Amino acid sequence: MEQSELMVRRIKEGTVIDHIDEGKGIQVLNALRIDGSDGSLITIALNVPSGKFKKKDIIKVENKFLKDDDTNKLAVIAPKATINMIKDYKLVEKRRVSLPNEIDRIFRCSNPDCVTNSTEHIESIMDVIDKEGRVLKCRYCSRVLDVNQLKYN
Repeated sequence: MEQSELMVRRIKEGTVIDHIDEGKGIQVLNALRIDGSDGSLITIALNVPSGKFKKKDIIKVENKFLKDDDTNKLAVIAPKATINMIKDYKLVEKRRVSLPNEIDRIFRCSNPDCVTNSTEHIESIMDVIDKEGRVLKCRYCSRVLDVNQLKYN
């Protein structure tokens, strides 16, 4: 084995999130609320050499399949990521993440006076106003949100 090779165990069932922006793997785990408390095996590789992006992060989670809300979170944090669904050690689905035009219920508005932060239990809706720059705007108070400071519901 060459020194530059990465050896990571294959998973039988679950999800592999590949091409995560370098250094964002931990943020992805936090956003998706993946912490291993359910007993699932989690493999995370940070700052892995990549021919395409210089470096990348990779996450493998056994027995978890991402839902649409999870994919939307991922699109904001790691827009170049790919999601690979594995069943019986075989790739059964591969998809790239992409930002939708709006994101519901995932992030909280950072404006403490926004109606979504009141006791009225109004779910947040963020409009994506710049997909390349990953800029979101709260539909209720119009606050422009920095994706690096988003709080997850």
